[in-house]
Amino acid sequence: MNRKMVTLLIISLFLGCVGEEKREKTISIAGSTTVQPISDRMAEAFMKKYDINVTVQGGGSGTGIKMVGEGTVDIGASSREIKEEEKGKYDLNIYPIAIDGLAIIVHPSNKIENLTVKQLRDIFSGKITNWKELGGEDKEIVLVIRAEGSGTRAFFEERVMGNVAVSRRALQKPSNGSVKASVSGNESAIGYIGAGYVDKYVKAVKIEGVYPSPENIRSGKYILSRELYYVTKEESEEVKLFLDFVLSDEGQKIVEEAGFIRIS
Repeated sequence: MNRKMVTLLIISLFLGCVGEEKREKTISIAGSTTVQPISDRMAEAFMKKYDINVTVQGGGSGTGIKMVGEGTVDIGASSREIKEEEKGKYDLNIYPIAIDGLAIIVHPSNKIENLTVKQLRDIFSGKITNWKELGGEDKEIVLVIRAEGSGTRAFFEERVMGNVAVSRRALQKPSNGSVKASVSGNESAIGYIGAGYVDKYVKAVKIEGVYPSPENIRSGKYILSRELYYVTKEESEEVKLFLDFVLSDEGQKIVEEAGFIRIS
């Protein structure tokens, strides 16, 4: 092997190492399944623009906050406000990244079009057990809720249930997708999901006469509206770059493409 070939080999190996080093830069995100569609799209666009790998997983808001607080992931995703005890325990940085509405969903065949908050509370507490009590068909109501640790569940219980407990008959599901699947497959079911998850397979009902459209959620007319968050603890330069991207005009357009509302 001549000197020129040796030199080229060394350069190639060096460049390969540099490229590998770049690819080793990673950002990990975990938490709310409501926020996950945003995170997935944001990660895809960010990785096309920067040589930094972004991994996204669910687990629920409480899990995401705990993981970022303990240093297991770089960014936690939450669909509820961060609790004071969590702020004190983990010393978190909190970034609102989008606005969402909590949609109350039923099977598309269900004739119910509108519910009041009181009716919702009575349904999910077990006080109202049959759709005929609300002007619907004579069918027993099947309750579908999120599991413990879900930010969506925490928001629902705070805004709708207050101090009233949810019925023990309710079926608990680990994600927005699984709640939607349960309701779409059962004509008697009712559940709640992030408005960005609503599609032709379920029907979102009006609450107090207001439909969870992007316009009504943005204006605050729809009462079950909420902010979505990213939380961090120690921020690397890569994480700072990602957060800047999320909050930029380009990032907020991705928020809208995912079916949510830009924070601004």
